[in-house]
Amino acid sequence: MSQENPVSIGRLILVPALITLGVTILRLAGELLHWSKLLFNPDPGGGMAPIGISWLPIVFGIYFALKLTGAGAGPASLGRAFGFTALGLVLMVGGGFLFGTSQFSGAKLAAGCVVIAASALVPILGWSSLGKTLLAYAYAARIPVVIIMFFAIQGSWGTHYDGPPPDFPEMGFLPKFFLIGFLPQMILWIAFTVIVGMLVGSITAAIARRGRSVAPAT
Repeated sequence: MSQENPVSIGRLILVPALITLGVTILRLAGELLHWSKLLFNPDPGGGMAPIGISWLPIVFGIYFALKLTGAGAGPASLGRAFGFTALGLVLMVGGGFLFGTSQFSGAKLAAGCVVIAASALVPILGWSSLGKTLLAYAYAARIPVVIIMFFAIQGSWGTHYDGPPPDFPEMGFLPKFFLIGFLPQMILWIAFTVIVGMLVGSITAAIARRGRSVAPAT
């Protein structure tokens, strides 16, 4: 199966990006209006609230994979797709460890960011069309969050968008936004979106390929 993408990435991610934006706005409204904490948890980190966008890469990873395989842009090798995704996962975990233990400063923070950023690009080597699509979707999903966090942190809205992690040191607005807003959203969550989407997408492609091989025999 060819990895060349005959489908426009912009068109492919348009509806998923709009849905994701809608969920983001709903989440913000729920926290500002103090709706159910079970659904809209305003605590730092969000407390795994179900109304959020972190689980959407699972849904859209499957969706993108089905669209691409249906258009003849599936992975040339499922082994490579899974292998590079696994390597990306290892890098993301390693980079996340460096980031989390860096005390938000120094060479360890910089190294963690570089490793995490690399982890988002590695899976593209295994299935380029899906990897590039997920990368574009990730930025479409996370740029609005960065904008929201900019104003939430500046205004101390009391949402999970502006709540710092435990033991976060006191600092001014711009350094705080850069460390808990910009870097996580533009690096860590980008890598998370690509890797999770690639994993479920590769599984989807394997099932689809299996189904096509069984059908003629039947």
